[in-house]
Amino acid sequence: MAEAKIDGVAISYDDVGSGGVPLVFVHGHPFDRSMWRPQIAAIGGSGRRVIAADLRGYGESSVVPGKTTLDVFARDIAGLLDHLGIGDIAIAGLAMGGQIAMEFCRLFAGRVRGLILAATFPQADTEEGKRVRHAAADRLLREGMAEYARETLPKMVAPSAITALPAVADHVLDMMRRAHPEGAAAALRGRAERPDYGDVLAALDVPALVVIGDCDAFTTRADADRMHSLLRGSELLWLAGCGHMPNLERASEFNGAVERFLARL
Repeated sequence: MAEAKIDGVAISYDDVGSGGVPLVFVHGHPFDRSMWRPQIAAIGGSGRRVIAADLRGYGESSVVPGKTTLDVFARDIAGLLDHLGIGDIAIAGLAMGGQIAMEFCRLFAGRVRGLILAATFPQADTEEGKRVRHAAADRLLREGMAEYARETLPKMVAPSAITALPAVADHVLDMMRRAHPEGAAAALRGRAERPDYGDVLAALDVPALVVIGDCDAFTTRADADRMHSLLRGSELLWLAGCGHMPNLERASEFNGAVERFLARL
């Protein structure tokens, strides 16, 4: 683990391998960079340079209360890349991390050589969606993470995987319990303000991969098809029996798809 100060905020990160176009992994909410351990081991272990950071407010990075919009997260990533002397990258994000990756593409399209979107969607929140996010943020500040984590686990991991893959379920539950309520609430409030990224995806002309499971409680086949159609020449991996964490629930298939994607860069 290493740490960099980006705009006064301490960002903790892993930087593994040295070859090829660097691949940056962006975690979702309310997780941390440890969600990418199978990918760091497999892809970084093969020699490809892989970077995974804790977003501000999560993991071992600084907790910043209030509201953190997605452009702030994206600029933190760009600042970390500048700190490391890295120019162009491929970027992979899951759930909120996928939307941060899309925001990175909006702000820094010239640095993006490839894009992986997992268990995410490009549309902005509806007014009801915004209300729900703000209510969830209020709840985290009021109650903490424990009960939220317990209730949310069956939505994060397919029910069948909770039984079949107890280590994965325990890891996901532990990440959610460890998350700092102020950092998680700030991200929820900022995420409610994100734009629609349809035009951003349509403007990209780089290799892309979309991964979604058919038991995902937050994303749908329509979301997958929309991103696949917007991203020219993209590959769509639709995983039967998989929930919101395809990189953990189906690590072997996910890693294989990422390796095929990297071969296209």
